[in-house]
Amino acid sequence: MVDNVLNTTPTTTTTTTTTVDFLSLVNNNSNDNFTLGEEGGFGTTAVTTINSISGDALTPVVLAVKGIVMTAIIVGALLGNVLVISSVIKFERLRAVITNTFIVSLAFADLLVAIMVMPFSASVELSGKWVFGRTMCDFFNANDVLFSTASILHLCCISMDRYIAILHPLKYEVKMTRNRVIVMLAVTWVASILISYIPVYSQLYTTRQHFQALEDDPQSCVFIVNKVYAGVSSSVSFWIPCSIMVFVYAKIFIEARKQEKFVQSTAMYMQYSEARFGRHNNGHAASSSSPAVATNGMLSSDGEVQRSERKRMKREHKAAKTLGIIMGAFILCFCPFFLWYVVTTMCGDACPYPPVVGSMLFWIGYFNSCLNPLIYAYFNRDFRTAFKKLLRIDSMPCERRTNDPVTRALNTAYSEHRDSANINVRLSNSSFNVRQ
Repeated sequence: MVDNVLNTTPTTTTTTTTTVDFLSLVNNNSNDNFTLGEEGGFGTTAVTTINSISGDALTPVVLAVKGIVMTAIIVGALLGNVLVISSVIKFERLRAVITNTFIVSLAFADLLVAIMVMPFSASVELSGKWVFGRTMCDFFNANDVLFSTASILHLCCISMDRYIAILHPLKYEVKMTRNRVIVMLAVTWVASILISYIPVYSQLYTTRQHFQALEDDPQSCVFIVNKVYAGVSSSVSFWIPCSIMVFVYAKIFIEARKQEKFVQSTAMYMQYSEARFGRHNNGHAASSSSPAVATNGMLSSDGEVQRSERKRMKREHKAAKTLGIIMGAFILCFCPFFLWYVVTTMCGDACPYPPVVGSMLFWIGYFNSCLNPLIYAYFNRDFRTAFKKLLRIDSMPCERRTNDPVTRALNTAYSEHRDSANINVRLSNSSFNVRQ
């Protein structure tokens, strides 16, 4: 999805024309070139005319800023997603949660974006040309479509998992088995491959003229799509899954509100019942104590069940909230890109745009690959604890403080003092009871 360098020599000055944006050229005419500006992008599009004088003055600063930002995104995506995968593999508490199987697969897709897509895109952004050959061009373009599609289909699966967990909790363990999760993941990856590799390698995504132009120029890797592929790919890769997720999370939100109100009303009823039966028992003679004890036992048992149910619902709602934030972040990062992708393809020459827009939209999409680990670390205590253990944050200093001789002596003295104080309190209570 990235581009070539064309040299033209006008009668007065020499300019370098570089195809670096993503989808200004996304239309049916592969011979159309747009002279737009200086920035580049991660995909396929516009021809950019760079004035040699102003370009020489700005290039060092622009390259430095772009290089720093892109390196930070790539490193963040690599480290963050490796942490997510390692945490689930290493810690049983995370591995036991069915939903985390989807999260590991999603992290794997984001990790592959950082390895197999971002470096190539960054190279084109910084050099202004494709230097990896014709074979790698198709591989890069196919992977770009593959991993973005896989990411949103994973999020769609996660939303269905949360839907069943909250709306049908009694059926969750029956419906969401390991085998079913594996089947869902297999469908996700196969569908992503079908919408990416097959159209790219069969040349169905573009025109014959454009494909021949790529063959003739090995330094060109412009991903120019036709209108049919733009409509189908954007629908399968974004619009349909996004609509499903929004609908499902709306249902989850409505049901979660209902459950919270029900739990609150039930808790108030249990408190009222316990208080009323407590007053009733205090006013009765010893002969009626046995039925009262039985009644209190039932209330206590019901209270335990209610507390257990409240804890389960709170846990499920918190998980749904975290995953809902992940879904929202994905939509915010990719919705502008897919709007631009469809509009520029369908509109063609009638819709020019500054090339910096295409470049920013693609890298905002890439940035999403390093966002998810940050969301897990902030909103999920189990992942946060796992990350700290893997990075050995707080663990080593604590061990050193514990093994220090002075610290051990102070801890021992404190423990002895605490035990002595507890014994004195118990003796005082016993003496008071005897006097009574």
